[in-house]
Amino acid sequence: MILPVEVDIFDVMQENVYFYVDDETRHGFIIDPGAQADELLNIAERERFTIEKILLTHGHYDHIGAVNELQAALNVPVCMGRGGDFYARDSVNNGSIFFEREIILNDVTILDEGELTLDANPNFKLEVIAAPGHTLDGTIYYSAKDSAAFVGDTIFYGGHGRTDLAGGSERDLLATIKNKVFALPDYTKLLCGHGHYTTVAVEKSRPWY
Repeated sequence: MILPVEVDIFDVMQENVYFYVDDETRHGFIIDPGAQADELLNIAERERFTIEKILLTHGHYDHIGAVNELQAALNVPVCMGRGGDFYARDSVNNGSIFFEREIILNDVTILDEGELTLDANPNFKLEVIAAPGHTLDGTIYYSAKDSAAFVGDTIFYGGHGRTDLAGGSERDLLATIKNKVFALPDYTKLLCGHGHYTTVAVEKSRPWY
């Protein structure tokens, strides 16, 4: 089951949080909890979800804002890609300081590429794909079973993430999109950090790539 939840970030933008949960065991992951921890906890309780891990596609403030509250309530690991410490422990690099907040994550697990499995059901898994460009630590979580990829701000419907923030690289982002996102099957649904979902086939057709 993939359950998207749109949350408000500092009353200036919306961001997509995703519950990715095994229908059989009701165990799963929460991806990019950017805000509204109470609402996300209420959903988990109402749906009887057991969250095993919090997964981050990258360390920008609008994707990590609810992490500390959720981690304290759920007592679960917080996982992010290599380079994540650059954002997790620095409110300038993650951007929260510019909104007069200071979001710091002190307890994160750094992931390398490979498989991430559910403890309650090892057949329920995600492939961890390094996706630098928007940030140093950009990470895609791909489910072959559900033909879906949680892509954060790497790519959007009709566009891609910005590269002018700390650790961003236009060259790296385009390489990630062409060599990693577009290497997925054409029918793969791309679940973005903001806005509507898209597919590999749709984005491959864009002339600017």
